[in-house]
Amino acid sequence: MDKEPMTSAGYEKITGSLDFLKSQERPTTVIELDEARQLGDLKENAEYHAAKEKLALIDVQIAELGSIISKAIIIDSSTLPHNKVSFGSTVELVNTDTDEEFIYSIVGGVEANVDNGLISFNSPLAKQLLGKEEGDEITATLPGGVKTFEVLGVSYKELVI
Repeated sequence: MDKEPMTSAGYEKITGSLDFLKSQERPTTVIELDEARQLGDLKENAEYHAAKEKLALIDVQIAELGSIISKAIIIDSSTLPHNKVSFGSTVELVNTDTDEEFIYSIVGGVEANVDNGLISFNSPLAKQLLGKEEGDEITATLPGGVKTFEVLGVSYKELVI
């Protein structure tokens, strides 16, 4: 079984989502399905089919989240040194060609969300950043081409996922 490293914030979000699906979303949908079933002819009952489909999707989500949780290894990034880039580090970068600055936090794959500045430790950029420190320059081969970055800072910040 593959283990999936993640931050405690990511783990809390996933377990919270699973709890919500099990305690709120699924029971509500079961009631909707039951009420729709009582409306009569199931062949032409759009409410019944919609509720049945929604319940199937919820069950898939519950199974997926359960699988992720069973593989989770929570890494307490606050206990790691962050003088060099490691799991859970927040890294400030500048593109040396465009002077555009970026801030990324390195997280587990299931937590990654580039739009929120969260990149997977398995991503091409993160792999090339691991072990680097302030002042280091890297030439990263990324899906958008080769880019050169300078590491402006490496720190630990409590993540909100």
